[in-house]
Parts: sequence; C-alpha cells; structure tokens
Amino acid sequence: MNADMIELDVLLTSDGVPVVFHDVDVRKLTNGKGKVSDLSFSELKKLDAGITFSKDFKHERIPSLKAVLDWLPAEMLLNIEIKPEAVSESRAGGIEEKVIQLIEQMNLENRVLLSSFNYTAVKRFKQINSEIQTGLLYEAGQSRGRGPSELIKEYEANFFHCSSRKMTKKWRMELNDHKIPYLVYTINRKWAMKRWLKHGAAGIFSDRPDLLKEVYLNNLR
Repeated sequence: MNADMIELDVLLTSDGVPVVFHDVDVRKLTNGKGKVSDLSFSELKKLDAGITFSKDFKHERIPSLKAVLDWLPAEMLLNIEIKPEAVSESRAGGIEEKVIQLIEQMNLENRVLLSSFNYTAVKRFKQINSEIQTGLLYEAGQSRGRGPSELIKEYEANFFHCSSRKMTKKWRMELNDHKIPYLVYTINRKWAMKRWLKHGAAGIFSDRPDLLKEVYLNNLR
C-alpha cells in the first residue's frame, strides 16, 4: 500500500519476550484468553490471531518483535510503541532495554522511532541509547497542564504524537515555532489528510497509507 512506515505495539510475555500485539488481553483478538503478561511466548504462539478478523487469516500467529525486525523490508521505517502496561518500575531488564537491545543487534537504530504513552518509558529510551529517535504520545494525566514544547524538553523526545482531536491550533503554532515535528492520528479521510499536511504535520498515522501517499504526492505538485 506504498507505506513509508509501519506502526506497531509491543508487550512483554510472562517469560520476558517482546511481542507485537495491541490488546493487553488476548480474548478479543484471538481464540485464547488471559493477559499477554500472564502467558509465555510458547503459549501465545499456539493462539490463532487471525480468525477473529477473517477466515482468510486463520492460523495467523502473534509474532515476536524479533521476527518482525527480521522480516522488515529494506528502507522501511518502523514506529515501535511500547504499551504502558508493559513498563515496569525498574529500567533494568525492562521492556525498554529488551527492545533497544534487539534494535542494536540488528543495526536498525536509524530506521526506528520509539514511542509510548508512558512518559517514564520515553525518558528511559534516551538514557539507554541517545541516538534512537523517540516520540512522546500525549497523555493528559501525566502532562498536568504542560504544553508540547515543555513536555518534549523534559522527556527529551524528538517527536510529539497526538490525536487529531486533541491537537489544538495553539499547540500546532507552539510546535511549529519551536521547530518540533509532530505526528497526528488516526487520519483516514482525504480532506483531513490535506488539512494536516497544510498545517505542517511531520507525519500522519492512517489505515489508508495508499490514499495518504496519493494525497501527499499531489500536495507536492
């Protein structure tokens, strides 16, 4: 679909394996039950993660992050979102270290953007590897009334990620004035894509990357 970047979510299994899965509980999206954090990787691999979408995807399995990194096509960029539920109190041996270790082993530092709604995780990313680009996903409770530029400075992030519904004109102007790139989600309509490109968004999360690429290229002409 001509996408430039893939966004995915990462959780930890009970035996400490980073896996690519969105929900904290597997019940809705697989034929199993229980939390990802309570199941081992071998147990997760037995679950059917495709049948709930379509019989065409029957027997699709939950992949480890390593498997996805091994598969990643050349030049494709990757936005890895660390789910807040996977972040532990201690950095040592936590999901941030495990994910960055995989990235470093595969020399993907320049093709990966790490993000999270958990601000502690965002801070830890830079502490572990200052060269990897990071994105702070806006979460009101942790922000405590602070604006985007203040949050970016405090948590040493490179990008500000935000829902299109929460991104105000004041924030857009603040981000643009401070030359802080921002990404908005989730934009699937052509008119909205055009509007956010005009506003200066550095990136757009979309379920329609093919349409977004078309709009973007037409915008350049």
